[in-house]
Amino acid sequence: MTSARPPAEPLLTDHLRHWAGHRPRQRAFSHVEFPDPASDGVHRTLGWRALDSRARAVAERLTTVAGPGDRAALVLPQGLDYVAAFLGCLYAGVVAVPLFAPGIPAHEGRLAAVLEDCEPACLLSDFSAAGAVRSFLREHHLADAPVVLVDQLPDAPGESAEPAPRPEPDDIAYLQYTSGSTRVPAGVMISHANVVANARQAIDAFVADPDPGATTTVGWLPLFHDMGLVLSVAAPVVGGFGSVLMDPVAFLENPARWLRLLGSYDGTISAAPNFAYDYCVSRTDPDLVDELRLERVRVLINGSEPVRPGTVERFRTAFEPAGLAPETHCPAYGLAEATVFVTADPTARVPSTLACDPDALSHGHVVARDPADPDAAVLVSCGAPVGQELRIAGTSGEALPEGQVGEIQVRGPNIGRGYWKRSALSAEMFAADGQGRGGWLRTGDLGVLHDGRLFVTGRLKDVIIVDGRNHYPQDIEETVQSAAGLVRRDRLAAFGVSSPDGTGEKLVVVAEYRRDAMPTPEDAWDAERTVRAAVSARHGLRLGTLMLVPPGSVPRTSSGKVARAASRARYLAGGFGRR
Repeated sequence: MTSARPPAEPLLTDHLRHWAGHRPRQRAFSHVEFPDPASDGVHRTLGWRALDSRARAVAERLTTVAGPGDRAALVLPQGLDYVAAFLGCLYAGVVAVPLFAPGIPAHEGRLAAVLEDCEPACLLSDFSAAGAVRSFLREHHLADAPVVLVDQLPDAPGESAEPAPRPEPDDIAYLQYTSGSTRVPAGVMISHANVVANARQAIDAFVADPDPGATTTVGWLPLFHDMGLVLSVAAPVVGGFGSVLMDPVAFLENPARWLRLLGSYDGTISAAPNFAYDYCVSRTDPDLVDELRLERVRVLINGSEPVRPGTVERFRTAFEPAGLAPETHCPAYGLAEATVFVTADPTARVPSTLACDPDALSHGHVVARDPADPDAAVLVSCGAPVGQELRIAGTSGEALPEGQVGEIQVRGPNIGRGYWKRSALSAEMFAADGQGRGGWLRTGDLGVLHDGRLFVTGRLKDVIIVDGRNHYPQDIEETVQSAAGLVRRDRLAAFGVSSPDGTGEKLVVVAEYRRDAMPTPEDAWDAERTVRAAVSARHGLRLGTLMLVPPGSVPRTSSGKVARAASRARYLAGGFGRR
């Protein structure tokens, strides 16, 4: 007789041990590799008992090179070894630092900075990446530390292995480094209790029935990213249902691989940033749609960046013939400082939108408009808080009523313990009401509540202020890429810079041109003229500069979002060429 309900214990490893005892041979985690373009995918699978044994073998090895509270950096490829390494750290009471193996283009600096900051006692890798890891440490003059090859460890701990001391729920389980879209990456201290609480919140929001035969998560998001780690590892371990992993590169090479996997299991749940849904539409052969079985999909979470109503509609239209239900698309809001999940719309409801007056919105409040009005600004609902409290705060920290735009603030059992080695920043961001732990988390995001639901309007530090009006860069970017066919979708950054005459900010847009284009100066001038007219008509703004740059030039965060702060800094430093 198996137990269908998750246990109430506070540690993720308690849940792992529970399922290993109650569902030992049932599929827990699978990793799908695509060795060549024509491959349908090669599956490797671990049951709950096998995964638990692998994790405890990692923990046994960790006790020889690290102590409780020491850090272990995970620098290995996505897959089953990554999952075992992460859970092994938690068994050993060692603080996991989910990272990635060297070799991801444009992210070498981030990897070096995080390794220097977290000061790992050891690094967990595998045979394929070990050489690159050791070379990376030497080349970046990082402190030498033992490199443990997870794939070379036994499949189970030794018979005489002594279990590591049991961590306390408030002990740090792992450091989740922020993506660095607005600041230098900082390690959020996530406790054992935090991750279990947020996994339960995700299950409450997205899993109507945690029965293993009715639910499977399918994910390509990197496991070093907060959404990937919680949805593809923590929630399945707490809920006792299966998780199917694939590499992010495999998705980018061919998004149809993800779509096929979504239709290969009953009750599939997955998540992706907004840009990924547009990417699926643009890169999927329409003839393939008839082969997909998307009626089996339960939830597709859209998060990590502002959700665009056009994206939701395009994805729904493209894949409805494959059986995709309209209510499947689920906009959500979250951030690393809250472990990840904060709000979500009910999974049985079609995503809702709010049409509002753009001028009123730029002045910080919502005035509803007719949804048919072509000039209305349309916001997508990210739903209501899940197992936590949420408020909108003004510039002085006061709670604002519904309909007014302000900073999103959150409080609940999933809120992290602060930033690693950054006490001043922790005090500023994690205790907005001055009460220390248990106070409100300042998210740095702007939003508004309407009928109890959250609508995210942008990042506080990204807002462009011209003539006393707020302009949100993602709205300007959508206008630019819709107006100029030369611009590569979701590969552009809008930001403000001080005018040379000191009269305020001017608008700059740096945009990659399409991979199949080699624009002439005349093409660039035509694009700028078109964009200038569109931005003026839509936003009442004068465009200062449109810079067209080659594909791959605009900086992106580890989760694939455009890094606007880094783009602005590169522009000011002349990194995109002559201004």
